[in-house]
Amino acid sequence: MSFPANCLQTPCLVILEKKVQNNLERTIAASNGPEHLVPHVKTHRANWIVRLMLDRGIRNFKCATPAEVELVLSAGSPGAIWAYPSVNRANIARVIAMARRYPDAEVSALVDSFEGLAAWRETFAGNPANVRLRVDLDVGMGRTGIPVGAEARKLALAIQEAGLFGGWHAYDGHIHGNIKDRRREVQENASAVSHLMNDIRAEGVDGDLVAGGSYSFNLWPGDIARYVSPGSWTYSSAQHNVDLRDLGWEQAAFVLTTVVSKRAGTATLDAGSKAISPDKPIDQRFFWKRRIISMSEEHTVVEADELEVGDRLLLTPQHACTTAYLYDRALVQTEDGRWETRGQLGNAR
Repeated sequence: MSFPANCLQTPCLVILEKKVQNNLERTIAASNGPEHLVPHVKTHRANWIVRLMLDRGIRNFKCATPAEVELVLSAGSPGAIWAYPSVNRANIARVIAMARRYPDAEVSALVDSFEGLAAWRETFAGNPANVRLRVDLDVGMGRTGIPVGAEARKLALAIQEAGLFGGWHAYDGHIHGNIKDRRREVQENASAVSHLMNDIRAEGVDGDLVAGGSYSFNLWPGDIARYVSPGSWTYSSAQHNVDLRDLGWEQAAFVLTTVVSKRAGTATLDAGSKAISPDKPIDQRFFWKRRIISMSEEHTVVEADELEVGDRLLLTPQHACTTAYLYDRALVQTEDGRWETRGQLGNAR
């Protein structure tokens, strides 16, 4: 791959637009249409990608932080789901203010406790008509969410009584393994969630379900989950290239790095822990055929015999989401082969 002739700083986030387009089309097909797909913007945090998805018919986006909510609303999205059960009143107030700023958009947020509901009710002033709360269900991940059952039912009734009920949310990021095991786990979760939704519907509490992650979104029954929300498919990742080949996703994000020093059998790269997959163990942060020996903030030492000082190479991140978060701009190869520098949120929250 040839890069622009002008001097490029490294490490640098590199995005291939043609691969992003491929991943978008593949994911829309696996979701049975753009109207069912709720992409998670944490993967890219880029305005231009939100607009690309809007042009393709996607109308709702999942956001992890208030800054991401603002990103999708400012791009013109008619819907944003703040997929985080916050009890922090300052964060809640910020999202409410954005909902007021974009009154034609529908904004929803997650609640998994009565404390969370109280925080929202206390922070509301004038109760924006375009804000709703979704019950976050724990279907086995054990991170956030209220267990599917009697307590979830009580919480949904309380939100309905407050006039804020907007539906359900279930994230099953713990599901991995082979397709047979994944299908079985999704069916078990779907059955339990469907029973809860049907039971409470008789009491006038009715709302749609947003469910799934990268390993399960295409397995959720469409009559139960109106929306599915896979995560890092936009850029894919080294792990997805192994586990989810059947989905046809292609690697779209890389980190361009330069060899700055070498020894017998090793080379030192200028992409350190502040440049790529910071949430992964050091020896798993990017794909490397040999051993990743050590990593510090601005250096990585790898086993290599063939590299020379000054060589530039593309690293494939193990986790694209946490990699993109480290950069406030990316070098993008457009569909017609040109190179452009495009801005993105970086680590703004």
